[in-house]
Amino acid sequence: SKSKRYTYNCPAYDTMRDLVLQSAALYGEKIVFSWRENPLRSEKTSVSFLQFESDVKALGTEMINRGMKGRHIALVGKLSYGWILTYFASLSIGSVLVTIDPEWTAEDLAQTINRADVSFLICDHAIEGKMQTITENNQIESIVYTEKGEDENVFRFIEAGHEKVMQGDCSFMEAEIDPKALALLVFTSGTTGQGKGVMLSQSCILKDVSSGMSVGTLGPKQIGFLPPYHTFGSTCGLLAPVSLGSELYLSAGLKYVAKELAAETPDTLLLVPLFLETFAHKIKSAIKEKGKEKLVATMMKVSNGLRKIGIDLTDKLFASILTVFGGKLKVIVTGGAPLSPDVQYLFSSLGITVMNGYGITECSPLVSVNPNHYIVPGTVGQIIPCNTVKIENPNENGEGEICIKGDNVMMGYYKNEEATKEAIDEDGYFHTGDIGKIHEKSGFLMITGRIKNIIILSNGKNVYPEEIELELSSIPGVHEVIVYEGQSRLGVDHNRIVAEFYIPEEYLTANGITDAHAYLVPLVEQFNKTTVPYKKIGLIRVRPEPFVKNTLRKIVRFKIDKTIDYGQTFWLSQSI
Repeated sequence: SKSKRYTYNCPAYDTMRDLVLQSAALYGEKIVFSWRENPLRSEKTSVSFLQFESDVKALGTEMINRGMKGRHIALVGKLSYGWILTYFASLSIGSVLVTIDPEWTAEDLAQTINRADVSFLICDHAIEGKMQTITENNQIESIVYTEKGEDENVFRFIEAGHEKVMQGDCSFMEAEIDPKALALLVFTSGTTGQGKGVMLSQSCILKDVSSGMSVGTLGPKQIGFLPPYHTFGSTCGLLAPVSLGSELYLSAGLKYVAKELAAETPDTLLLVPLFLETFAHKIKSAIKEKGKEKLVATMMKVSNGLRKIGIDLTDKLFASILTVFGGKLKVIVTGGAPLSPDVQYLFSSLGITVMNGYGITECSPLVSVNPNHYIVPGTVGQIIPCNTVKIENPNENGEGEICIKGDNVMMGYYKNEEATKEAIDEDGYFHTGDIGKIHEKSGFLMITGRIKNIIILSNGKNVYPEEIELELSSIPGVHEVIVYEGQSRLGVDHNRIVAEFYIPEEYLTANGITDAHAYLVPLVEQFNKTTVPYKKIGLIRVRPEPFVKNTLRKIVRFKIDKTIDYGQTFWLSQSI
């Protein structure tokens, strides 16, 4: 391999308690978390690393005294200081934490809590309406809320815990923790059906943090937009900043994004590709509205040329554009879905490094990421040091199933030995279900598609829809596009590829487009002229609203109703 490897120093930890204690010792009075109780007001609450350590100790101490050590605890809520304290305290006393999406239905929450053998529930008040269903058939011993209020809550636990610590209670520091034992249980919602319970140990998670941060590092100030109950949000969006001494501002929600970016001026953001693409669309629309498309394109070419010889004027040339992000943004880390090269080029030209990576819950989650100073477009980056990757049964292009072996790979699926054996082979490799290959020049990982999404045509050809979607997503105005198999006009034995688009009504109106199909046809026909015959689009569909998504903003493919009549479909002339 000709891989150019970049490494950074990142502390290593045996347990989550070590992470809390070492970070407090290293960073002391530096701010670790900040937030606004009321996002519309300017008052901000900030917590130092030392105060955070003290709160975790107090909460952990009280949890031990309440009999929660070593038990299964469900944590259901959005990103908040109470959620974060519960996460760290639970793992720091050797409990098993089950992190769950609060947007799930009451029935799904109840079923998952039952499957996970939960004894204690710590949650937001927002799910109170689902509580009767959740507790009806579950053996929950007590319910604690993550927010302050009249009910039993985390902050009352902390007050009681502080008193016990001051009186000499050392149970928190003396609690035995097995780094290899089950610590975090994450039920993947997936985008194709019912999820499974992924078992992660503290060792898995912490090896992933230190190994991942040795490849790509983060800046001193971030805003937390990612949901924390997914491993991308907890491992990369929470543990990594704490280990690196960064400040994490806790976002109040998507509707406050613009205000928070302006007020907090972050230098680093962790985002899923859909958010990144949304920002890109807004930037392009603003440039077009001002009639400065040619000017900005010229400035980008000049700026990129100057940067190649060590002169960076992006802050001055694009100051008015960069104010959208607060004016100081330098790094965006993204993963979870393919990223359009056009989007990556736009941000790079503005002076913002986009570190595209690849992860999966079963690997804690990070597997690879582009280093800060060596981005290879079209790849998901350098494989992190704790991983070995093999490409199973590669085809003539070197593409095959991505299989991973390493310290960050899960222990297995909870109470599902059959699924575990199917996923992890005898050599210890986890079979991801993703298709990819190794980039010839850099040695970096490339993602082609997902096995479950592969379209097998009647002529035996395999089509990876993600490849086509990435190409079509560069069409101006296209916010979302999904490619799938459909029947041709000749019948069931002559299947063709369908491209279903979503273009926002405001884009169509602003650009004088009265017929979305007529707008798309020549652009898709152009794609058809440049691609191999079996990848040509045979049918265009335009939907009036966005696709259904999960909480990580991934399109849920199995919920796409291919039978809905949107009033018009268009067979392309180059396809039967």
